[in-house]
Amino acid sequence: MGLDIGGAETHVVELALELKRRGADVSVASNGGVYEADLAKAGIPHYKAPMDRRSLRCMAKSYFIMRKLIRHEKPDIVHAHARIPGFICGLLHRKKRFKFVATAHWVFDVSGSLRRLTNWGQKTIAVSDDIKQYLIENYGIPQEDISVTINGVDTEKFSPDIAPDGIISEFRLDPNRPIICNVSRLDESAAAATRVLIDIAPQLHERIPGVQLVIAGGGDIFSELKEKADAVNAHTGSNTVTMTDARTDINCILSACDLFVGVSRAAIEAMASRKPVIMAGKEGYVGLFTPDKVQIAMDTNYCFRGCELTSHEPLLCDITEFFADTDYAKRAVLGEFGRELVIKEYSVKKMTDDCMKVYNAVSRSQRKIVMSGYYGFKNAGDEAILQAIHRSITESCGDVTITVLSFDPEDTRARYGFDAVNRFSLFRVLWSLRRCDALVLGGGSLLQDITSTRSLLYYLFIVNSAKRKGKKVMLYANGIGPVRKKANRRRVRRAVERADVVTLRDTESAEELRAMGVTRGDILVTADPVFRMGGISREAALRIIKEGGFDVGSFIAVSIREWPDMGDFCRKFASVCDSLYEQTGHDIVFIPMQPDKEAGINRRIRDMMKNPSHVVEGRYSAEELMGIIGASNLVISMRLHALIFAACMNVPFAGLVYDPKVSSFLSAMSMPSAGDVTDFEGLAALKAITDLHERRSEHVEALKHKSAELSEAAKADPALLLALLEV
Repeated sequence: MGLDIGGAETHVVELALELKRRGADVSVASNGGVYEADLAKAGIPHYKAPMDRRSLRCMAKSYFIMRKLIRHEKPDIVHAHARIPGFICGLLHRKKRFKFVATAHWVFDVSGSLRRLTNWGQKTIAVSDDIKQYLIENYGIPQEDISVTINGVDTEKFSPDIAPDGIISEFRLDPNRPIICNVSRLDESAAAATRVLIDIAPQLHERIPGVQLVIAGGGDIFSELKEKADAVNAHTGSNTVTMTDARTDINCILSACDLFVGVSRAAIEAMASRKPVIMAGKEGYVGLFTPDKVQIAMDTNYCFRGCELTSHEPLLCDITEFFADTDYAKRAVLGEFGRELVIKEYSVKKMTDDCMKVYNAVSRSQRKIVMSGYYGFKNAGDEAILQAIHRSITESCGDVTITVLSFDPEDTRARYGFDAVNRFSLFRVLWSLRRCDALVLGGGSLLQDITSTRSLLYYLFIVNSAKRKGKKVMLYANGIGPVRKKANRRRVRRAVERADVVTLRDTESAEELRAMGVTRGDILVTADPVFRMGGISREAALRIIKEGGFDVGSFIAVSIREWPDMGDFCRKFASVCDSLYEQTGHDIVFIPMQPDKEAGINRRIRDMMKNPSHVVEGRYSAEELMGIIGASNLVISMRLHALIFAACMNVPFAGLVYDPKVSSFLSAMSMPSAGDVTDFEGLAALKAITDLHERRSEHVEALKHKSAELSEAAKADPALLLALLEV
């Protein structure tokens, strides 16, 4: 937006200078400012455009300036920094189709029409993890399209070797008296901590004799703060507060101070200069920066969003306490810690390397994939499939963009950061298929009519539409069947024959396709993609259960779903759970995999029990549910993916059969059935589960080997997709 004092502005200048040193031709466009001279000295041309104002006149003027510049320069990359430049470049990108990257340095108001006032490019760079999360939640940017970088600092320019003599002489400072420095953009939106610092200056003067404050920066409220500083100096009768206005020799100013007060990039520059820092800014305050505060600093890009706000008393006390401690060796250790941290984590080289990776990624031809499955219905098993396939594709296939067809695209975007469109919006679905390179159908049991013919016809429509548009189609680790109607079996056979690549999660699915008349010989049996996932820690899992009001020791995890013709199953199964509680001493914990549809039946069984048990309420991620199951001693489940979660976590399990896919998985894993839910025998189920419990350690070892084999087999799917994309 501009090139006056500020973290984003310095970031841009340092990046431009380092790119120039690496041999790139660099031009900068902004509203200008004090850093123009640094660019000119390095031979980097600057084009003035009023991109610092949100007025229509200024944005229109900037649009035409940038259009002319892009026509003239024909850049390989256009890299926008901040919201208005991103918006203007986004408008131009629609017509010119240049390679376009944007960096988000801050979080912005997205209320009303302001959400539309930006474009975050083909690839986006965020300067902190919390800004990345903000972009995902507020703009729906897929997380794989966002890279996180740092505010790089030139550690030779900002160094303890810089001599302070010139600054001390220019501002008539006394080097024998304490000097506190603050560097900030002096706008209303950024200078809250500077205002507080000036407010407490008279009290600092009383508590710390001869204290001197040097405040560097210019902006909209410079004059107002200068008046306050002059009033302080009149009150103290000394040069207590010095205001420098905007300067580019911040490294020299920092060299003169004993203590820095501020946040963000300026604080990192002070640390590079080996100065102790009190972190105080507009968005948060944490006091003297010590090793225990590094993580919160990194998470918020040294802005401390979410911490207590900067206020008079804490800042006054922390500064007073710092100078009251005359252990200068301790100050030196603190300064050295800061400089070492900057050298390790915040070099200009690392920042530029991060940008170059993004430039290279956006310069390559990006492949587009559409994923279709039972996504967006809040079913933990299918959501786990979505996450596992998405992760495998992005890790294995390089620079790809993935669009998910979801029942609830807003939830899919907010929860995972994935790009998503409504699976029932015909226009959006067909548009996504038209623009893609390949359709991935899977995984799970999508090609079946036991749920309904309508569901089957939906997935066949997606496959056939993709093929009509000339797109590659992969059936990714599908489970096939049951398909009962003859017409549906013919439809499935034709669709499978038309697909470019077909992988299945089990041998029974392959047999079902052969029974339908599918003759192709290249079908590969791999494994459910969820075998490549992992769960949260045992401690975190037990904490979730405890937060629900149930303090468990050892427990058996149970997952039941609604199903037709279950008869008296719930009462009989409640009796089995009571017997297991009494015989094994394990608590019973019910885990609904699709809470809005399954919590009711799990509660009914709990309420029929004589002994205490617990239902895990609320919606949890696949990793969290996998972790809860992993913390259990045994698992009893109707839900296939609760059994798969157990296998992944090496927990022995017994299945309650309602669908052939459950009995198929039990057979493949050599785990027992606890019976058919439509013809349930309580005593037989109890015997099967107690036998499983008695041989638990034997089953654990067998599961370790089998789940490792399936995890390895699941690696074949993304490799086959990559090969398909490269054909």
